[in-house]
Amino acid sequence: MSNDATRVPPRSWPRRGGLPRAGAAAATGWAAAAAALGAGELAAAFTGPDSAPVIAVGSAAIDLTPTSLKEYAIRTFGTHDKSVLLGGIYLTMALLAALAGLLAARHPAPGAGVFAAFGLLGTRAALSRPTSGPADAAPALAAGLTGTAALLLLARALRTAETTAAPAAAHGDAPSGRPEGGTEAEPVAPGGPGSTSRRAALAATGATIAVGALAGVGGRTLSDRRHDIGAARAAVRIPPAARPLPPLPAAVHPKVSGLSPFVTPNADFYRVDTALTLPRIDPRRWALRVRGRVDHPLLITFDDLLREPLEELDHTLSCVSNEVGGPYAGTTRWLGVSLPALLRRAGVHPGADQLVGRSQDGMTIGTPLESVLDGRRALLAVAMNGEALPVAHGFPCRSVVPGFYGYTSATKWLVNLDVTTFAAYDPYWVQRGWDRTGTVRTASRIEVPAPFARVPAGDITVAGTAWATHRGIAAVEVRFDGGPWQEALLAPDTGPDLWRQWTHTWTGAVPGAHRIEVRATDTTGAVQTETRAAPYPAGAAGWHSTVVTVT
Repeated sequence: MSNDATRVPPRSWPRRGGLPRAGAAAATGWAAAAAALGAGELAAAFTGPDSAPVIAVGSAAIDLTPTSLKEYAIRTFGTHDKSVLLGGIYLTMALLAALAGLLAARHPAPGAGVFAAFGLLGTRAALSRPTSGPADAAPALAAGLTGTAALLLLARALRTAETTAAPAAAHGDAPSGRPEGGTEAEPVAPGGPGSTSRRAALAATGATIAVGALAGVGGRTLSDRRHDIGAARAAVRIPPAARPLPPLPAAVHPKVSGLSPFVTPNADFYRVDTALTLPRIDPRRWALRVRGRVDHPLLITFDDLLREPLEELDHTLSCVSNEVGGPYAGTTRWLGVSLPALLRRAGVHPGADQLVGRSQDGMTIGTPLESVLDGRRALLAVAMNGEALPVAHGFPCRSVVPGFYGYTSATKWLVNLDVTTFAAYDPYWVQRGWDRTGTVRTASRIEVPAPFARVPAGDITVAGTAWATHRGIAAVEVRFDGGPWQEALLAPDTGPDLWRQWTHTWTGAVPGAHRIEVRATDTTGAVQTETRAAPYPAGAAGWHSTVVTVT
């Protein structure tokens, strides 16, 4: 007998008990998910990017995530934490979509229920945002309905193909690769009726994925165009300060390779917030409301704000999530309107002790009112480093109050200022257990040499940065291998609201591994504590150290 007589055609549609192959069934779930996401993105183009189902669910997840897990995400992933969150949501959706496809192959209703549940979850998440309205539910509802319908149709097409294929194989329409009397249904021959139905089912699945992807990309592109504020921001002309500050002296930044610039470029300024999509606010439609316990509530447009006398502020802002020696601090020259002057114009009631800023995306940040009014230069900032605020840093307006971490002083995308009391209202982060006032702790870090650097023996330059915002830095000391503290050379002092950079020459460093530590003293005489504390709930504490190898 020749080899051709015994060859069995390849199985192009393996089956068991009349059910589709698992991969094909899972693919119907993925196709339905693509259709759902595409529909959601298209709808969100008209209701706003933050109402897109994945963004709405992600934002709700951020609000519900325990503080310890949030801190772990920031510590582990840094400013990429939002990308990791969204990636996790998409991965979870892919797994659930595959499960829905497998369920629908046998029992359509439970499979469709997965997508219905996703739609309901997205709807609830969208409506849970403080600034949401009924229209914000539309993208999630569209996604749920589209995904459910797509899955039911694709699963039915797949079952129809299987139903067509099974009788064809049983009645000999396909060549048999088993001896007579075999009990298993054979594969369908290419070109047979079952094969045609199968190809149609797979084509429908692939087409649904393609259409869903196109709809998603098209919806996102349309949303970006509809809500783009690039031209409006570029058209803003910020007036100069009424009394410009002098340029910072060059000596504030020691010329040491590897040391951070004294003024942080806007593109490098840290960003830590909860916004998965940046609020895009057209300054022509923006207004700030000052309300609450005031005699004269105010409504101020952006043009009104620019007509006010503008002030400049050189200021080092830091994040409470910054670990000891961490990167979440930056210095900039802000330009804006005096916040104390605005509050005095409104007429603050006696007994009010908290100023709550509310962002366009619903974030609330509370600042001690007495600190805003105690003479420090607090601003409603409209520019940083000589240009209109970048969108990522609060365009068109944000608050800046020296002496506090950003979570109690720096409301980005500011739309409301509520004068109230601490007893009456807990802002977002206070509700999650963070310290109510958020006073910046004294911090110092070693930047040169870099951690685990290999440096030649002899005299070695050690350099870094220290800050104690609104108190100022009086001294910085370093020590090596637990030895005596040695005073570092401080760059010129340009004010209590700015960090100070420092250098020290380590003389006669000998080969081997060495540990370098740093501590700072603020202008009140308080020495930075050695005791380590995590960022939660009031900011990190402890001495920064690094290990280097001298060769």
